[in-house]
Amino acid sequence: MEEDDVTIREQNFHSQVREYIICFLLFAILYIVSYCIITRYKRKSDDHEDEDAVVNRISLYLCTFTLAVSGGAVFLLPFSIISNEILLSFPQNYYIQWLNGSLIHGLWNLVSLFSNLCLFVLMPFAYFFLESEGFAGSKKGIKARILETFVMLFLLALLILGIVWVASALIDNDAASMESLYDLWEFYLPYLYSCISLMGGLLLLMCTPVGLSRMFTVMGQLLVKPTILEDLDEQIYCIHLQEETLQRRLNGMSVGDVLAHYRGGEGLTALLERRKKASGWEKNLLYPIVMLILLTGTTISVLLVALNILYLLVDETAMPKGSTVSLLNTSLSTFGVAQAVLEIILMFYLMVSSVVGFYSLRVFEGLTPRKDDTTMTTIIGCCVSILVLSSALPVMSRTLGITRFDLLGDFGRFNWLGNFYIVLSYNLLFAVVTTLCLVRKFTSAVREELLKALGLDKLQLSNSPTDPESGKLSANGHQKTL
Repeated sequence: MEEDDVTIREQNFHSQVREYIICFLLFAILYIVSYCIITRYKRKSDDHEDEDAVVNRISLYLCTFTLAVSGGAVFLLPFSIISNEILLSFPQNYYIQWLNGSLIHGLWNLVSLFSNLCLFVLMPFAYFFLESEGFAGSKKGIKARILETFVMLFLLALLILGIVWVASALIDNDAASMESLYDLWEFYLPYLYSCISLMGGLLLLMCTPVGLSRMFTVMGQLLVKPTILEDLDEQIYCIHLQEETLQRRLNGMSVGDVLAHYRGGEGLTALLERRKKASGWEKNLLYPIVMLILLTGTTISVLLVALNILYLLVDETAMPKGSTVSLLNTSLSTFGVAQAVLEIILMFYLMVSSVVGFYSLRVFEGLTPRKDDTTMTTIIGCCVSILVLSSALPVMSRTLGITRFDLLGDFGRFNWLGNFYIVLSYNLLFAVVTTLCLVRKFTSAVREELLKALGLDKLQLSNSPTDPESGKLSANGHQKTL
């Protein structure tokens, strides 16, 4: 009997060690990828080792950690879904026994814990540490900056806790709720993270429809569009004539105007040359296929949300909820692995669209990273924004009915998930706003392409008000008529 107890304890010990090693390896991969991404956009500094360089390096490591946690939150639900399908397909396979419910549940708890840590501790510390200089009258150095940073964090924590205390006291004024106000660990942090998740869900609701329509423009800029009723040689010839005219007028223009004209003409010439050199399959086959894939993914997403609205109205089990069971004995996908793969693709598509939509909004244009020219303050803002979006992705996917996989860990403890009217309004707003964005996008795009194919876009330009500097390139790359 004692030998059996020892064997069970040894198995539990080895299982825990195996889970720790797997979690560490997964996080190490995400950390390396995140570090490469941040260093690609971070502004290059000199090699001089000083106080600011040390502070920037520490902030860089904290931002990398936060971005890695964001990546873990993005892969969390897809990894759980595909693991469930694999274990259902190969239940007795020895080589996948490490992929068990304990590992999945541990990953959910770790992502939730690290998300709170990054959002409430590491990122505020990185920002205040970067902006700190030490208190007046104190000796300058790293220690003085660390002291000022911790004081600022303490004051920020008092401010946030006070706001949460007042808000919760106003909303729930019964006796049980008033007693829970003094429970920091069991009440404050889950309630605060629930509010943050709701803000992240609203941010996703605002960014994702914009990003879904913006994706067509982004892919149109990356790919070569089909040439319909266009003479590229004639357009290139016109650009060369513009450049020659510009060179004859150099003496009467300022340097800034010359550079603006030159860069505009050079960029348009390069674009036309690329379209001219593109192969036939790239122009006439690749672009329509990619656009069709984007349209199909967006249409399926809207249809799934519409079906989820009907389920919410007729079946209360459609409400998102938490679960203590990591992996199930049955598949949650009607069509098995194929539907699970489709759900995973849609989740990644929604995440990419939300990021594109986030940087497309005028409010957040200042956070757009630029290669080798992004400050650490901007990187901190980007990491916080992506962390909020990625942490809300599993909740949004379950709320919209993209997947039926229940939320695990603290992700299923959000208070607002049990409110029928919030969930229903969220689905309705997503479906309506996404449809309106797509209709507006395609109607304007079709109108522009028809005008361009018929040559009526030049008539519109000629009827526009005359530019005082004749010959200047307009925003869309065409020359304004004299």
